[in-house]
Amino acid sequence: MQRLEQWRGAGNEERYELDLVIPALNEEARIGATLASIAEAACSASLDLRVTVVDNGCVDATAEVVDTLRDAEVPVGIMSCRTRGKGAAVRAGVGRTTAAYVGYCDADLSTPPSTIESGVDLLRCGWDVVVGSRRCVGAGYAVRQMPVRRLGSFAFRTMAQRLSGPISDTQCGFKLFRTPVAKSLFATSKVNGFAFDVEVLAHAQRRNLRIIELPVLWSDRAGSSFRPMVDGVNSFRELRAARRSLDESAAP
Repeated sequence: MQRLEQWRGAGNEERYELDLVIPALNEEARIGATLASIAEAACSASLDLRVTVVDNGCVDATAEVVDTLRDAEVPVGIMSCRTRGKGAAVRAGVGRTTAAYVGYCDADLSTPPSTIESGVDLLRCGWDVVVGSRRCVGAGYAVRQMPVRRLGSFAFRTMAQRLSGPISDTQCGFKLFRTPVAKSLFATSKVNGFAFDVEVLAHAQRRNLRIIELPVLWSDRAGSSFRPMVDGVNSFRELRAARRSLDESAAP
């Protein structure tokens, strides 16, 4: 594995078509299998892909597991992000990329890795933002969330759509962007937690970017770092913060 620090510098850095960012918090139990599945899908589709794992405060062996993949067919880099929160980790990964396209997925790989090829094809066709969706036409669930998570998701989705507009699913952990678009959106965003997607997509809507939802077959995975009571409440607070951020950016 090449360390991300070795890829710094516009003159010497190797370029890829897609940089896929994976925010990680204590993911030693599944990051290896996730990276292997992504590599297999990328090689099957002949995708020019690099994976950037962002260590967001891991206290387990996540970094050591990633280090074992130095001989993987798909380049894997790891970087750290001291600011806690999924949004902060993704923002850090987006800020470092020099690829033509950049995106992110969850470490539990709830969205099948085959979705990456479909998303890249849409970017090649001129879309600015590709949003993985569990709720648009053609999407579905292989394994559904527990009832308490579904209830919380419904309430969050109802409030989120007041900001993000007609996007049916803001919280599926799979999104791809043209890199200049992503860098601009994340440079403007301020939410660091789980609600960061809503703020980013709301900014994209206000800029009239070309956004398309990509149907996915989603599976709920055990071991999520999302804590329904604590993180659920914080996510609703983050929606209010996103609203303030959007209002401030729109002020003359």
